Amino acid sequence: MNADGTNRSQERCNKLGGALYTGPMLGSRSQVRVRRGRPSDATALAQVFRESWQLAYRGIIPHLHLESMIRRRGPEWWASAVRSGDNILVLEVGREIAGYATWGAARGRSQYQGEIYELYLAPVYQGLGFGEILFEACRHAMDERRLRGLICWALANNTPAIDFYWRRGGRPIAKAYDRIGGAKLEKIAFAWN
Repeated sequence: MNADGTNRSQERCNKLGGALYTGPMLGSRSQVRVRRGRPSDATALAQVFRESWQLAYRGIIPHLHLESMIRRRGPEWWASAVRSGDNILVLEVGREIAGYATWGAARGRSQYQGEIYELYLAPVYQGLGFGEILFEACRHAMDERRLRGLICWALANNTPAIDFYWRRGGRPIAKAYDRIGGAKLEKIAFAWN
């Protein structure tokens, strides 16, 4: 305990922008931790990206375009993204990278100042509560940066993502369309105050 009443893990959390969570999962001896991404995470991040996108978007994004998007985001891309200072949070279970999120200031002008750009887990870690930990770490990091309100976009056909954001308290506020690989895909914006 520090003199100001905070403990050392809170102090570490504040030094890292409030985005660090460490603790055991209920009923498990595995240690779970959310931390900032490092260049040494690049290979694991590329693997999580590949596996999660193949599962999430197979049958939604045209196959050849999906594979091209995945190839572009290999280890070199991830190492560069981390080095450039992008806000990348990594979820570790034990010592294995299980997922990641990217976040920052909202890209569009609205009352929502923060945005989660991406939140993905390796398929083997989905449905176990790890996404909620990563989501809350993003919200905490945005609170530390004083970004008020949160928005997150998901493709309408990505039912697991839509359900996840709905269960986390997000409500749809807008719809838009993206053309990806020749397909016109609807996306939905979820928001939190």
